[in-house]
Amino acid sequence: MSRVRGLPELKFAWPMGAPAIEVLGREWLMTNGLGGYASGTLAGVNARRYHGLFIPTLPERGRTVMLSRLVETARVEGQTCRLDGEVRADGALMGDASLLRSFRLDGLIPEWDYVLGASRLRRRLVLVHGENTLFIEWAHLSGPPVKLRLRPFPVFRVHEHDFPHDYCQPKVILQGERIEMQAAKDAPSLRLRLYGDGTVPFVAMPEISSPLLYRTERSRGMPHIETQASPGYFECTVRPGGRLSLGATVDDWALLDRDPSMSFDMEREREWRLLERAPVAARTGTAARLVLAGDQFIVDPMRPRDDAWARAIGEDARSVIAGYPWFTDWGRDTMISLEGLTVSTGRFREAAAILRTFRHHVKDGLLPNLFPEGEADGLYHTADATLWFFHAVDRYVTASGDLELLREFYPTFEDIVRRHQQGTRHNIRIDPTDGLLTQGEEGYQLTWMDAKVDGWVVTPRRGKAVELNALWFNAMRLMAEWAALQGLDGTPYAMAAQQAQDSFNRRFWNPAEGCLFDVVDAQGGGNDAAVRPNQIFALSLKYPVLNPDHWSDVLRKVETELLTPVGLRSLASDHDDYKATYDGDLRARDAAYHQGTVWSWLIGHYVDAALRVQPARAHVRDVMEGLETHLRQAGVGQVSEIFDATPPFRPRGCIAQAWGVAEALRVFLRTA
Repeated sequence: MSRVRGLPELKFAWPMGAPAIEVLGREWLMTNGLGGYASGTLAGVNARRYHGLFIPTLPERGRTVMLSRLVETARVEGQTCRLDGEVRADGALMGDASLLRSFRLDGLIPEWDYVLGASRLRRRLVLVHGENTLFIEWAHLSGPPVKLRLRPFPVFRVHEHDFPHDYCQPKVILQGERIEMQAAKDAPSLRLRLYGDGTVPFVAMPEISSPLLYRTERSRGMPHIETQASPGYFECTVRPGGRLSLGATVDDWALLDRDPSMSFDMEREREWRLLERAPVAARTGTAARLVLAGDQFIVDPMRPRDDAWARAIGEDARSVIAGYPWFTDWGRDTMISLEGLTVSTGRFREAAAILRTFRHHVKDGLLPNLFPEGEADGLYHTADATLWFFHAVDRYVTASGDLELLREFYPTFEDIVRRHQQGTRHNIRIDPTDGLLTQGEEGYQLTWMDAKVDGWVVTPRRGKAVELNALWFNAMRLMAEWAALQGLDGTPYAMAAQQAQDSFNRRFWNPAEGCLFDVVDAQGGGNDAAVRPNQIFALSLKYPVLNPDHWSDVLRKVETELLTPVGLRSLASDHDDYKATYDGDLRARDAAYHQGTVWSWLIGHYVDAALRVQPARAHVRDVMEGLETHLRQAGVGQVSEIFDATPPFRPRGCIAQAWGVAEALRVFLRTA
């Protein structure tokens, strides 16, 4: 196996100093493989409730902000300046972005270079993979000594919760070079240790911050003012060639009994190994960047029940965070992402572990839709996640040849089919008259177009949805194939597939639009003629349900009405419900979420469909240029969840979305 010579670098340089608007509008992300993360703007200004330097996953609470920020003050030759920043309630920006001369991702490790008078200082940060442990390092690159004062602001807040109405002064326990801070009575201790040349004193001088304004939360119509308390600060002089490091953990002190530089080296080695396992085409350039981006979503779900079965059979429990910062692990997103995140990158062990983890949660023939933050039990209000499960297992087995897993899963799939044919939760069932899958219950959103706000289901799509039936047909064909591989009788599945395909092609073709209906037998009667991207799955899956004589028509409609440089629109612009921008408060945003807003993940199935229609289509790789450019926007090195429907296609939603990364990587490798 050829050695990966280096990690992909993504760098911004500002020789005259960073423009504030540019570094306030971009965000960085570091994760720990347990669902925990650190994130903020390049400017060091927290703009979301989800921003913080240390947001570990805590038992029964989920991801919790433990260390919101450090106020980093530097004094050089009598001049004082501030490396981080904040926006106060009156809108005043504190801090000087012009001190920042470059930012780069060295692999996944974020680094900031500052010019402080005649001195140059570098800050970098790492979360230890598989631990709730953070290290931050400041390295003196050149110039006179720098006196650093670091004031921590510990908090104790589940990352998605609103800000508390009051604050309490953190309790501090000093044990030599070890310092414990407890931000609330029921909070675990935040354990801190400073590493420098000689003693790094902690000065107990409490401070209450000015009310802080989180700009992104304000733009989202969410609570956006927080006041924080700090118990004191550390102070140390860093001399030329010297380093100062801060370690933080919520676990045992032993995790901080190590040289911090080793944690950076270990993370780089881990990332090298990820690239070595990937195909040659994925070891450099944009593909390598996406391989590393994809790694940030693969996690140990930290659920005791999952850990118990995994230990019992000598396997791992693994899952996929759907998106940072606010999504947990979702069934649909996991199954759609699995091929790009694991199969395409040679991570077969993790792929099998993810599939086994979710199989243990199948209930009433359904895969969980999602696991709420900090909870052990999933929610099952989804009609499509289970059908994507068939797709994910097929992609894994086809690439790995793991027939043992297929035999292990086959009885589960038999039960899933039986439950669907008999009818299961939320009226999810196969209509025996035409063999098509129908679903729907008042107050529930069961397809991937699942926005709901204040009891309003924005896109209910009750009835026989086009992608659900494409997935059902694909699942039945896969069951027939898998039965044959095991010497079993797959005739019932082949017959179910044939009935569904005959009905689909008779019922879903819309001659007036020259494409497919989005839903037939819709709520209230009739068919829904909205032009949406869901029809692309009728020709993109392994077994396309749509007859070939309509493939070109559907592809042409999607390209004409829905294709953008960063994905597919969720609704054509001539529809009365179309929204061009995703902005405003929660109700306004959810009203636009699937009503025009562009979704990055759909680009993968568009490319699959395009290559099925025209296998030699030379320009299909060109559609990825927009997402490739996007890696330097919004969440740096990541793919955003959604975009506005019109130029300049502004990134919106989560700054890092698993299926967006997975499908972009899969397309890059398929078209390499």
